[in-house]
Amino acid sequence: MKHKISGKELWMSSRDYLWIVFGAWLYSFAFTGFILPLKVVIGGVTGLGTLIFFLTGVPVAISQYVINLVLLAFAYRTVGKQFVWKTIFGTSCMALWLGIFQPLMATYFPEGILPGQDFMSILIGGFLTGFALGQVFIHNGSTGGTDIVAAIVSKKTSISVGRTMMYVDFCIISSSYLISHRVDTVVYGLVVMFMVSMMVDQLLNSNRRAIQFFIVSPHWIKIADAINSDAHRGCTVIDGMGWYSKHEVKILMVVCRRQESVTMFRIVQSIDPGAFITQANVNGVYGQGFDQLKLKGPKKKSGHAPHDGARKPQTAADAAKE
Repeated sequence: MKHKISGKELWMSSRDYLWIVFGAWLYSFAFTGFILPLKVVIGGVTGLGTLIFFLTGVPVAISQYVINLVLLAFAYRTVGKQFVWKTIFGTSCMALWLGIFQPLMATYFPEGILPGQDFMSILIGGFLTGFALGQVFIHNGSTGGTDIVAAIVSKKTSISVGRTMMYVDFCIISSSYLISHRVDTVVYGLVVMFMVSMMVDQLLNSNRRAIQFFIVSPHWIKIADAINSDAHRGCTVIDGMGWYSKHEVKILMVVCRRQESVTMFRIVQSIDPGAFITQANVNGVYGQGFDQLKLKGPKKKSGHAPHDGARKPQTAADAAKE
């Protein structure tokens, strides 16, 4: 029996594709309006397309699209069918918008949207292109480019994806000096590369960052109750042993948002100023009270409920729901 797609699943999938289209639109607008008029080469396949445009006059959309398709043909067996189809959709949207915006900007804004303000144009262009790519990645999309090269290299060698992308982008940007013989355009390209990577990282991780506390105190019951009632967060109680004293201890594990960390410290300090506390940043907290996983998993099989009616052990996620 085939799995019936619910209205919610259809909406989430459609929303992802709409965001990918919007991300490609915003990227193309920012690139052709703020970066390309300054003859700045950025990283990725768009940067390669820019080099080809300066040398031959072939529009960036055409060369970028052809290069991506060639890379995907080589990477088909390495990166998988699903990645290839998503990337084809993303690169097709990117090529379409680039093909529309490049002649329009050349006609109406030949010197860029902010003529005479090169550095401001680079900052705005880098911010907008980074925001656009971040939205594409958040919604499970891909625009190809050096992502494909990095995926192939990471499968064949021990070099990480991020490092491979950095190496490739740096080589593409640096090669623009052979055409323009201007150091400032190379520096501008590196600034855009830095801003794009920073924006993508912030968009992908900022909403998922949280704080994890480990609290050791003889007053752990009072602290746990206060965290539940005052901070509205849950606690997971872990059994431990202090090896110096050889005494058993209870350890509270608490996960909360960053803005709630001060509240946690105040609660512990008000009950036990001498409590032992460790604090660590964590990424990707999912479950009740935090973000929800959006990955498609296997269809759940029908099963029986637990044999007893006892309440399951309380975890930080369970208590957060309460």
